[in-house]
Amino acid sequence: MATRVMNFKVDDSLIIEMKEVAGIYNMTVTDLIKQAVREYMDSLKADPYYRLSSNIREASAKESAEILKAIENMSDDDLTIVSKKQFTV
Repeated sequence: MATRVMNFKVDDSLIIEMKEVAGIYNMTVTDLIKQAVREYMDSLKADPYYRLSSNIREASAKESAEILKAIENMSDDDLTIVSKKQFTV
């Protein structure tokens, strides 16, 4: 897997804290950051909001036009809510 360099700013106090923790666990600050980011990403991806939103992609211009055309051709009866279901997550 290819790797890339990223630059970001961190407060001096956090850098000192990361160095101390990395030293105690005999790891590099880079490895500490990679592990922390991976664990945080895993927790975000496990969140129901992410899981419900991640498969949604934006429609192309053609798809949007088709959807709008279909909606414009619908009557008020077509757009009436006929049933409701509630799900608890």
